[in-house]
Amino acid sequence: MSSTLSAPPGAAVTDRRRSAPPKGRAAGLWTVPELRWAALATALFAVGAVLQVSGAPGWSWWTSYLACYASGGWEPGLAGLRAARGRKLDVDLLMIVAAVVAAAIGQVFDGALLIVIFATSGALESVATKRTADSVRALLDLATEQATRLGDGGVEKLIDTADLVPGDLVLVRPGEMVGADAVVVDGASEVDQASITGEPLPVLKEAGTEVFAGTMNGTGALRVTVSRPASDSVVARIVTLVEEASATKARTQLFIDKIEQRYSTGVVAATVALFLVPLAFGADLRSTLLRAMTFMIVASPCAVVLATMPPLLSAIANAGRHGVLVKSAVVMEQLATVDLVAFDKTGTLTEGTPRVAEIHPLPGSGLSDDDLLALAAAAERPSGHPLAVAIAAAARDRGLDVTEVADFASTPGRGVTARVAGHQVRVGSPGLLAEATDPTPTASAAAVIAAAEAAGRTAVLVVLDGCPAGVLALADRVRPAAADAVTALTALTGHVPVLLTGDNAGAAGRLAEEVAIREVHAGLLPADKVTRVQDLQAGGRRLLLVGDGVNDAPALAAAHLGLAMGGHGSDLALETADAVLVRDDLAATAKVIDLSRRARRVVTANLVIAATVITALVVWDLTGHLPLPLGVAGHEGSTVIVGLNGLRLLRASVWEKAGHRRPPTPDSVIGSSPVP
Repeated sequence: MSSTLSAPPGAAVTDRRRSAPPKGRAAGLWTVPELRWAALATALFAVGAVLQVSGAPGWSWWTSYLACYASGGWEPGLAGLRAARGRKLDVDLLMIVAAVVAAAIGQVFDGALLIVIFATSGALESVATKRTADSVRALLDLATEQATRLGDGGVEKLIDTADLVPGDLVLVRPGEMVGADAVVVDGASEVDQASITGEPLPVLKEAGTEVFAGTMNGTGALRVTVSRPASDSVVARIVTLVEEASATKARTQLFIDKIEQRYSTGVVAATVALFLVPLAFGADLRSTLLRAMTFMIVASPCAVVLATMPPLLSAIANAGRHGVLVKSAVVMEQLATVDLVAFDKTGTLTEGTPRVAEIHPLPGSGLSDDDLLALAAAAERPSGHPLAVAIAAAARDRGLDVTEVADFASTPGRGVTARVAGHQVRVGSPGLLAEATDPTPTASAAAVIAAAEAAGRTAVLVVLDGCPAGVLALADRVRPAAADAVTALTALTGHVPVLLTGDNAGAAGRLAEEVAIREVHAGLLPADKVTRVQDLQAGGRRLLLVGDGVNDAPALAAAHLGLAMGGHGSDLALETADAVLVRDDLAATAKVIDLSRRARRVVTANLVIAATVITALVVWDLTGHLPLPLGVAGHEGSTVIVGLNGLRLLRASVWEKAGHRRPPTPDSVIGSSPVP
């Protein structure tokens, strides 16, 4: 008899790859000067607005607004002047001039609002830059700072890992982090190298195998010979890859940023001409100046800025309420251009922790499913191996009594041995079959193990008093929403998503079949993932990479956009990615892309409205006499309209409708055949 377990293990199962989050991250943001100035400008603007609305004396709210000008405007103003000295005009300078002109004609509220918008935008950009730098520095914490070098006669000496050179003999004790890329010369142990390869389970390391800096040793002691200097280790190369990808990734701009030079030059030139040309023909100074100032106000980019930012910020807020953190308006805008999605495997499409999927007592053992599981859980109880934790969790979920054991012993790569209720119980790898003497249960166990491994499971053999008694099949469970997410993304982008993983080809191929992915690239180290990402983008595709581990960070930085799993993702992946799935909900991937596309449509509509109103007011001012109050009213009216239009994206119904597309037909999508 056999059974299948679908219930998740208990809360005691933890994610080995998730490190503790860095302390003081929020406090560290206040070290960014631009953020402090923007916060001060916003506070002063709010005080001024309250005073103005409450009927306070004019000098009080004027003072508050002017202080807002000074605190929020000095930096963009200085940047604009520097650009002007370089014979460039940008929106920074134009906005400051427009704000000053607004104050000069009594519209100080409008000018202060303009200052706050630009100061906040600059602060967000500085915060993003700081976080990128911090994420690279955080990666260096993966590698231990010291290692035990063995000298002549086995003399131990604790030295800095930076001082290790190829050929040094190093002792790695149980539970220690490997200090350098090296080759094992003596000993055996299982090493958790998920931070480098993404593999969900520890890997047996014995003489002749390679270990990587930044990976965690298990229960055995290893003597290793350093093969690479610290500057050339896999961890160091990941740091370099992240830095290079961040530096070479083209600076992404909002649509309005791309036209700011031409717009600024045109408005300034037109304002100067509108002032000087009439004067040259004898026009009155006061009326000419008033017309030029009116032109500057009605042509100022308030409505244009609000045409872009409220829809994007509303979309960001809506996504955030539904578990997707989009880090900037630029990212939200660029999500609309995604036409191909690539997934990591372990921890992304799968949950990243092993679970007991099947229990197979062998015929003649006299054991039930619960009996077999209880024996295995008792023997594994003292062990901290991920498979042991999964077996113990399965027993706990079934409410089984797990007895105390005696004579516990663990052998790396083989399993554990313990005495349970007077019986010797061994739980370990299928290699234990070689030691069995009874051919009948041995043949039955071999058949069950072969079937489990063919289905992509990890087989664990339970031996009772020297005779095979049963097999437990464990698996890294596919996330429930994975297949539906792949289908939705295929319909949305027109391309079947791609699988990029450091896991073996067999496990990757079986997962791909389960979620209907056709193109698979397996066995990839971090540098290989970057190369694959670059290859996929070489044809002009806009790739969104979804990953969770440290080994995904370079590829997340190299991709057009990176999306990290927030629930179990590494801190480096969270910092490097452009957006985060806070709840690990893969279904939200298609929704946030579709939401971005809707935001882009709203931005386009807003720009048409803003441009139409600005054009009408400018033509009126140039060909007739536009009263200043009417010009201000028209300008502010268009600003309010585009702002309210953008706020429509805050509605919950917008998110609910996002991502819904008719399922694609086989002939309507583009994808490659599976890679073995």
